[in-house]
Amino acid sequence: MSAVLTTRLKRIERADELLSSLALVLMALIPALEILLRPLMGRGIENAPVLVQHLGLVLAMFGALAAERHGHLTTLAGGARVDGARPNAVLHAFANGVAALVCGMLALASWRLVASEMEVSHVLAYGLPLWWVQASMPLGFALLGAKLGARCLPMPWGQLAAGLLCPLAGLLLAWQFDGSALTIWPGLLLLLAALLAGAPIFSALGGLALLLFWQDGMPLASVALSHYQITVNPSLPALPLFTLAGLVFSRTGAAKRLGDLFVALFGQGVTGTVLAAAVLCSCFTAFTGGSGVTILALGGLLLPLLKQAGYPERRGIGLVTSASALGVLLAPSVPLIMYAIIARVPINTMFLAGLLPAAVMVGFLLIFGGYLKRGQASEPASSAIPASQITTAAPRDRRQILAAAWNAKWEILAPFVAIGSLVSGLATPTESAALTALYAVLTQALAHRELSWRLLGQALSESAQIIGGVLLILGMALGLTNYLIDAGIPDAAIEAVQALIPNKFVFLLALTLFLLLAGALMEIFAAIVVLVPLLLPVALSYGIDAVHFGIIFLAAMEMGFLCPPAGMNIYFSSAMFGKPVRFVALAVLPALLAIFLGTLAIAWLPLLATGLPGLLLP
Repeated sequence: MSAVLTTRLKRIERADELLSSLALVLMALIPALEILLRPLMGRGIENAPVLVQHLGLVLAMFGALAAERHGHLTTLAGGARVDGARPNAVLHAFANGVAALVCGMLALASWRLVASEMEVSHVLAYGLPLWWVQASMPLGFALLGAKLGARCLPMPWGQLAAGLLCPLAGLLLAWQFDGSALTIWPGLLLLLAALLAGAPIFSALGGLALLLFWQDGMPLASVALSHYQITVNPSLPALPLFTLAGLVFSRTGAAKRLGDLFVALFGQGVTGTVLAAAVLCSCFTAFTGGSGVTILALGGLLLPLLKQAGYPERRGIGLVTSASALGVLLAPSVPLIMYAIIARVPINTMFLAGLLPAAVMVGFLLIFGGYLKRGQASEPASSAIPASQITTAAPRDRRQILAAAWNAKWEILAPFVAIGSLVSGLATPTESAALTALYAVLTQALAHRELSWRLLGQALSESAQIIGGVLLILGMALGLTNYLIDAGIPDAAIEAVQALIPNKFVFLLALTLFLLLAGALMEIFAAIVVLVPLLLPVALSYGIDAVHFGIIFLAAMEMGFLCPPAGMNIYFSSAMFGKPVRFVALAVLPALLAIFLGTLAIAWLPLLATGLPGLLLP
């Protein structure tokens, strides 16, 4: 009997994965059906874009719940622990307790937003009241608070008590003082301590936004409104759909087929293998949406190839780790889309703008990072490969290239489906992303027969968790940003910076250094939402184009992937290759300098970013 009860409880617990995965499936199918129905029947699905946008809200809330259960909510240290270390019990309880308290406050703030919608009772589509979907916000925050609170204590009765009391305390606190002007310093200190103790980043950002609105006596529902606005943004459904496509490719043999093709194209010697590794990692990250996924998917394939070609292990690890960060500038990168949404720049413009700078960054990495050198002086003698086994040159066989290209034909066509349908105007960003996701699923399931129902379910769940965790951060960060804009912070920043740095080129140098520091301390999506609205007006005041600024911003953020404490590539590589974090950090030091120089080159040569969009787009 107990076994049956346990099984049923586990099924109930996994309801968040099922709901978020179902929302993601509908987000892919509705735009595809819309494309088919428009020419056949003259009209599509009623209010289809708005339906898809609000499915994004359901995906965000229940995906975040699944992310919490699997330990994927991002913390200051990057989220998952890769060294197996157990957190201090007291600090762990404190961090989760404060996060649960914030969730209780957000649940009440969200309910106030839903209650206001219930009064006007808008209809979403097919008679479905809008507030039914919006209700997933207070429900999601309440459940998230309960789950975080339950992590405070190890005993079952303690978990139940903490899971109820922590979010309830936050709800009562917000209920009692909403609309009151309060001092924020005690709350600021509490949030900072919780963040350093390991609380999820979204809770610190959300708590800070709540405190700032509280300080001015403004309604806390403003924070919930910001979260709602970002999750139903018209361009946002492209994020989970492109992420799903990338995860489908990463879970099948696509990486191996692409690896074979790139090695065949560039040759199997040291130089060819290094070039193949750098380009492949960059392209794969653009599709998977995360450089960590690229390291896990390609690391085990590329490092043996590099070592077989006679490449030193330390430099091989440094190459794979750093090259995996460079896909941020390539379409359909999630940060690239996110910047376009926040800066209100057309997504197809950003897709074109990133092409040349991405190639420049790869070139700088290989040349100034020293990865094209053949010497092995930096490698311990014990790990060196005998000279007789080193392949110094390998002629490229045309038949081998054609065979590899034929094997990878479906993967090669994927970027043309994603970018071509968007740039040509045949599809909106959401429809382009939906086509790409369906293309990935169908080709890997039918053409290669490598995508089983189980693997597809895993890809859907993982995509929902990634996007759920990201959107929590984005929603809270947008609430904070809206307050800063209302307070006139960007205008004050323009005056202060222009008085301090009158020269445009000196400003670009200072901007690059600042973004390097920000990337090391902040998660990239939080950095985009918090910093772009503040820095973009300053950049515009120096005559820097919004598209050019976006490419500079994202190029500089690539350095952040390689810098602790937020530099997740280091932790993923440490886990993947079984090396200490210090070993990997030292291995990527040359890459940091190379990426910094590449960012400066892009900053000082705006045509690299604006040339292609100006040439190809009206």
